[in-house]
Amino acid sequence: MSLRLRLLLMIGVSLSLLWGAVAIWMLRSLDEEVHRTLDQRLAMSAQMVAGLMSQNPAAWDGRNGKQGVSTMKMPPMAKSFDCQITSLRGEVIARTPGATLEAVAAVVPGYSERSIKGERWRSYTFEADGLRVTTADRLAERNSLLHNVTMAAVVPFLVAMIGSLIVLWFGVRNGLLPLERLRQALASRAPEVLTPIPVTAMSRDLLPLVNTLNQLLQRMNVTISRERRFTSDAAHELRTPLTAIKTHLQVARITHGQDAALAMDYAEEGVARLQRTLTQLLTLSQIEGPFSWDDGNLTDAGQVAQLAIRDATADAPGRIVFSSDGNASQLALPQALAVTALRNLLDNALRHTSVEQGVRQGVTLELQSTGTTSVFRVRDHGPGLSIKELEMVTQRFWRRGSGQGSGLGLSIVAAITERFGGAFELLQRPEGGLEAKLTLPNAQGGRIGI
Repeated sequence: MSLRLRLLLMIGVSLSLLWGAVAIWMLRSLDEEVHRTLDQRLAMSAQMVAGLMSQNPAAWDGRNGKQGVSTMKMPPMAKSFDCQITSLRGEVIARTPGATLEAVAAVVPGYSERSIKGERWRSYTFEADGLRVTTADRLAERNSLLHNVTMAAVVPFLVAMIGSLIVLWFGVRNGLLPLERLRQALASRAPEVLTPIPVTAMSRDLLPLVNTLNQLLQRMNVTISRERRFTSDAAHELRTPLTAIKTHLQVARITHGQDAALAMDYAEEGVARLQRTLTQLLTLSQIEGPFSWDDGNLTDAGQVAQLAIRDATADAPGRIVFSSDGNASQLALPQALAVTALRNLLDNALRHTSVEQGVRQGVTLELQSTGTTSVFRVRDHGPGLSIKELEMVTQRFWRRGSGQGSGLGLSIVAAITERFGGAFELLQRPEGGLEAKLTLPNAQGGRIGI
């Protein structure tokens, strides 16, 4: 169901119910008011006739001063209205011509109803000054009058209600035109067009929606641009070791002896580099994707440090000095990712550690745990980075100069901290070198983030 139809139904049904309730209330009030007014007419007519008769007794007294049948005549009244004047003894003094005797036959003072020859009559009897005045009218005439009054009130009411529904249809249609124009503008766009939607001629009510769409388009544009750049860089990074491997294999085929062995060694180095790049690409893809890493096991921060040191110094043990404050803590992320992030920092520090007098300087790793976070600090003695390089260091495939790394290590660290609510920053050391500060959240209640 479209938004326009839903609005029309909701508002139309609500208006119809409201108008219907008002109409029912109005008709009931009108019915009561008409019957009350007609009853008052009966009573006032009887009281008026009695008052006039009491002011002129000679008009209804007999010639000898005795009451008797009067020769006075009453003028014809409305067809549906009869009147009769009698004495308290029941002697008829006067009645309207053609009056229905049963209708004006007095019973008791006040209002009464009776059925005469299939017709319902309502009468009113009033007694005063020795006279009894009875007035009566047909209920059918009352109902006819009520019908005419009702029609006079209902017809304009129905016309107004139908007119309001028509106005409602035009109002909803015109009110949703800006939304329809927005829909058409989005539908006519090419899939690759992610430019912001113009807001100059946009309705003020649609500005929040358009601004949200523009923010979404901007994020999509940034994401797609990053993925395109990543795909291009990945293709280049994979093509380079593949080309080198192919070249070294061709050299090994056409040479012999030590040259062939050296070419095979270079080819193996290219394979190892390609393998590292593919492994890091897969890791980065899993971190940024919807993959769930929750294995239900708790991750000890101290064990993470030991495993990362072991992996980073497999070919040169003893180059990393580890210290801890001794506070045991459980990390709120899987062990594999925590080890990966810390190992990448250690690999990067070892790769750029300076050489002084032929001796490679060591790398220090410090672990500090608080109630909510665990902080790993990796310090090296390398040349450090410039301010501009610090801004680019987490970009994918970025390397300084002719570095031999894949350019994905620090990107993976940044992705892990972003997904699990940690923090990662690089700081220049005053005495030289670089300090990498990795802050990871501790598990709360044994829960691990995903």
